[in-house]
Amino acid sequence: MLLPETLRQHDKDTFEFYYIYFLPWKNQMVESIERNGGIVKCFSSQNNFQLLLKIWAVAKYVREKKIRLIHAHLPWAGILARIVGKISGVPVIYTEHNKQERYHQATRFVNLFTLNWCTQIIAVSSDVADSIHKHKSRLKAPVRIILNGVNTEHFSRQNFNAIDIRSQLKIPKNALIIGTIAVFRLQKRLDLWMDIANKIIQQIRDVHFVIVGNGPLKESLWRKRKELGLQGRIHMPGLETDVRPYLASFDIYMMTSLFEGLPIALLEAMAMECAVIATDAGGIKEVIRNESDGILCSVDEPEKLIDFALALGANKMMRDRFGEMARKRVIETFSMVTLVQELEALYKERLTGSDLFS
Repeated sequence: MLLPETLRQHDKDTFEFYYIYFLPWKNQMVESIERNGGIVKCFSSQNNFQLLLKIWAVAKYVREKKIRLIHAHLPWAGILARIVGKISGVPVIYTEHNKQERYHQATRFVNLFTLNWCTQIIAVSSDVADSIHKHKSRLKAPVRIILNGVNTEHFSRQNFNAIDIRSQLKIPKNALIIGTIAVFRLQKRLDLWMDIANKIIQQIRDVHFVIVGNGPLKESLWRKRKELGLQGRIHMPGLETDVRPYLASFDIYMMTSLFEGLPIALLEAMAMECAVIATDAGGIKEVIRNESDGILCSVDEPEKLIDFALALGANKMMRDRFGEMARKRVIETFSMVTLVQELEALYKERLTGSDLFS
């Protein structure tokens, strides 16, 4: 939900925002973007190959709408955007959310091969920036780190009643809730997340788990939950466009990721005052200062999350302290206002000399 959240804050008197997407079923943000003043267009594709066949159609759209700057996210959309930029003469900014070594070999090759066609690259963390430089030794496009951000007024626990989600999921009023928001992909290690949940359940009587999201591994995770016999203790409500009511109900936010860029869901959980326990994957360790804003363990030692959960589960004062410190950390360092200001400054910088800013 980063795109509608940034749009909410953008200066729409100065900029007009067009949003292009390619996978028709990935339309969860369309309503929110349009509600906040964005113009949305789908160039329907079923896979990455079909996506690239839309190059000329997108270039035509860019010319017709007199788009002056393209900002792309994710590798294949970024590859298309760079080619469109070359065809149309429009500058292209690309935000890299992940480390290069985590992409499929073909994706990584084409992404890196076309990277110098960018006017500007944004990395969401130092870890991501280092990966770009490591894999693209003759990088010509400049890289700037702009940290992801959260609208802390929009994401505030005080705006929600946690009882609503407990009632919806039939979770007892006083039960401990440990949750996460995730795309169901291998990097999240949600099968491991469930194994850890199972071990915590064996030691805490009144604890429930919630995984909000969807993705390629949905069916295998449903089977895993059934095999563990935890249908009544691990709740999987599916994909939600507004995760705030769920975050407001979480006592602890747990992540078992193998790798990350700089996860927006983590920042949102912190803004909602969830006590965080997580592996130190990628940008997570740039966000969480261990034992200050949350508790971290090595990616290779995820079993330590069990002890963290037991300690926090038994001590509400400690949970509350970590939740307060987490929100303070986001307000001070990962504000949506700061993110949008940095983006708009970059947009103006890259459009200097055009009739918009001359």
